[in-house]
Amino acid sequence: MKSKRHRRERQWRLIVPLGLIITMLVIFCGRLFDLQVLSAAAINEEADGRRGVVNSLWTTRGSIVDAEGRPLATSVDRFDITIAPVNMVDFNRSNPKTGETEVVTVDDSLQRIAKITGQDAKTLRAEIDAILAEDPDANFAYLARMVPLEQYQEIRKLRIPWVYPQPHPKRSYPAGAVAGNIVGFSDAAGEPLAGLELQYDKCLAGANGKEMYERSADGVAIPGTVVTVEKPRPGGTLELTIDSDVQYRVQQILAEQVTYQQAEYGTITVVNVKTGEIVAAAEYPTVDPNVPTDANPDDRGNRTFGAALEPGSIMKPLTAAMLYDQGKVDPHETITVPDQWPHDDASFGDHESHAPIEMNLNGVLAVSSNVGTAEFGSRLSREVRYDYMRKFGLAEPTAVGFSGEAAGTVHAPEDWDSQTNYTVTFGQGLTATAAQMASAYQAIGNGGKRLPLKLVRGCREEDGTLTEIPGGESVQVVSPEAARLAIDGMEAMARAPGHEDLAVPGYRVATKSGTAQTVNPETGTYYQGTYYTTMAGLAPADDPQFAVLVGMYRPTRMVTGSGSTPVAWQQTMSYVLAKYQVPPSPEPYPEIDARY
Repeated sequence: MKSKRHRRERQWRLIVPLGLIITMLVIFCGRLFDLQVLSAAAINEEADGRRGVVNSLWTTRGSIVDAEGRPLATSVDRFDITIAPVNMVDFNRSNPKTGETEVVTVDDSLQRIAKITGQDAKTLRAEIDAILAEDPDANFAYLARMVPLEQYQEIRKLRIPWVYPQPHPKRSYPAGAVAGNIVGFSDAAGEPLAGLELQYDKCLAGANGKEMYERSADGVAIPGTVVTVEKPRPGGTLELTIDSDVQYRVQQILAEQVTYQQAEYGTITVVNVKTGEIVAAAEYPTVDPNVPTDANPDDRGNRTFGAALEPGSIMKPLTAAMLYDQGKVDPHETITVPDQWPHDDASFGDHESHAPIEMNLNGVLAVSSNVGTAEFGSRLSREVRYDYMRKFGLAEPTAVGFSGEAAGTVHAPEDWDSQTNYTVTFGQGLTATAAQMASAYQAIGNGGKRLPLKLVRGCREEDGTLTEIPGGESVQVVSPEAARLAIDGMEAMARAPGHEDLAVPGYRVATKSGTAQTVNPETGTYYQGTYYTTMAGLAPADDPQFAVLVGMYRPTRMVTGSGSTPVAWQQTMSYVLAKYQVPPSPEPYPEIDARY
């Protein structure tokens, strides 16, 4: 009996612990099933309020500055005022004047914010109530967007716990329309849309940083958990060659003359002959980047680099330089020049009828004879002239590489018909931009050496490092002697009777006017009675420092380059020479052999 009782007791001692273990296993498995299956969604939703949150650290877009460091584009601080509607409650705050605790209601808070931002408090409350009605757990909403720094600071002083200002930089253009066609503009969100803003976005944009923190269920960051994962990198500063003082003055000159000449638009390009740097690239009408929609859509781009037109007679000094470089003409040699082209099946003539005249090449340039230029120019083969035009930088974008820049057109010599074979010598049958022609004149003024045009010096990082913008290679287009002789012909034109309005007191100037018919882009035929007029030149002629090119598109008051452009050219060159304190030309001026 005793042994049976002992066996039963031993069995119970084993069964009870085993039962407890099995019971615990059942409970554990049940709980595990509940956590992983039945309650998983609810648990995950609760954990969302506690897990790590990644937040952006805003950076600042870099500035665009002129050659002297003056800002043309910059970023100003703006802030979005956001709230967590689900956390929007009355709160206690100590009155700084009395030291007593006071209750600040939701409506009080909204009224104070609305007073600062100029909004209506009742409208704000209605909008928030609508958000909560749709989603009672909404933890994000805007109260105001893009408020200035002063308003942001006032809102911070209110110390409302459920209000979260977020930085939102806004683009500003303190110089307004000065260099607007160059700088470009951005949209309301700060995204670049045009000009250098778009072209050099990689330099200017910088990179936002990241921070991570743990948040509680109510969305508030848990103290001590904020960690900066990646520091923000501010955008670089884009340094230009443009002098905003010159740009401003030249835009004034251009606006006055485009209006007076009743032209559709105009451009003035100023280039430093010794460096290839663009000092000014004015256009009118232009665009104010602060309000780009105020400008006509056709005026929001850039025509200095984007509009390729027939250059007309400002091509003639380039032809002269080619001839001198090849030794095909002597500056004192004369030929008989009729007023109409007598050879092949080409048809063109000089601007005014005249009896056959003995002219040398300086005389041809002085009176801008098409027939004389073609007579001399045809001494060079098509292929040679084509190669020179390419060396002068025609038919390819400049080293600036401006966004949307046109290459212009110079057809291959084997595609020239008889007319084109001769007319290219005086700027018809090809197209070029104002920037390309200004670059060609820089080459003539620089002893025949064409330097890459430069509009941007580089991108300066926050640490002061300047990353220069790579340009093209310098090209010795013609010899210094050939360039010098071409300048003599231009000076002969500037000193010819009737061109007194080109004179800059104290300086020798070398100029060439141009008049070209405008072309219908759809048919390729010339419009009758409408012209693109130009004036290109160098000063001082004895040691050129600056090249200035003026262009007027379809002027109606005076329709030739020698009539519509001299005032703008003379005023621009006079200002530039004075601004940079260029020494006057030595006396006496030499006599130039110009026979016509």
